[in-house]
Amino acid sequence: MTTESPSLPWPKATLARLRGLLCDIDGTITSDGRLSAAAYGALEALQSAGLLVIPVTGRPAGWCDLIARFWPVAAVVGENGAFYFRYDHAMRRMTRRYARSDAERAADRARLAEIGAHVLRAVPAARLAADQAYREADLAIDYCEDVAPLPADEVQRIVELLAAQGLTVKVSSIHVNAWFGQYDKLTMTRRLMQEQFGVDLERSREALAFVGDSPNDEPMFAFFPISAAVANIAHFAHSLVHRPAHVTAEAEGAGFAEFAQQLLAARMR
Repeated sequence: MTTESPSLPWPKATLARLRGLLCDIDGTITSDGRLSAAAYGALEALQSAGLLVIPVTGRPAGWCDLIARFWPVAAVVGENGAFYFRYDHAMRRMTRRYARSDAERAADRARLAEIGAHVLRAVPAARLAADQAYREADLAIDYCEDVAPLPADEVQRIVELLAAQGLTVKVSSIHVNAWFGQYDKLTMTRRLMQEQFGVDLERSREALAFVGDSPNDEPMFAFFPISAAVANIAHFAHSLVHRPAHVTAEAEGAGFAEFAQQLLAARMR
């Protein structure tokens, strides 16, 4: 059932000055694990309006290479801040920047494989994420994408097991992600914007908007004054410390398209 969309809580002049829109992918752009024409069309419309469109996702490097090349986006931040990729279509050249060195990532992957096996022995209903083979820097434990949804206490057990190994741990709408290092979605977004677009986020945090849907988006919700979540953020309402400034009426990709349409309307002269 469609409900009336709540209006955006920012002045039109503020929205008109936006330079870009950052967005999560799973459960934010996708709906039931698929990318709809409406959500993809919203990405294209935003780019056509002159905005820098940048997915900031937990998805792996292998996926992000494709996204940077083929989607209507300016760049992509992947694996919860492990890297950013930017593809220059004119030069036919991919720029890749990582939070940790090649040697560190190689050592990390060996250790993460051991930790992953330990977690799966302790929580047998969980699985490695199907996209684990395409990851450069993190471990992704599937708790509801390609397995029957795990109870909340088992998801929490996974989090605790990973944290006990000294890992940074974040829960997305489908995976529990873990990695060595203190980076997150925000730290790599800050680096991307400075290095590739000359934007100092500490001075220009109102230059970008962010849309997400789960706890791994909290650093972004906390940092960006113009932040929104799609309606399915309600699944995690009990565990959020940092909440978005706005919640759409619609869930998942429909909610993203709703936000995009209102943003574009606010920018019209």
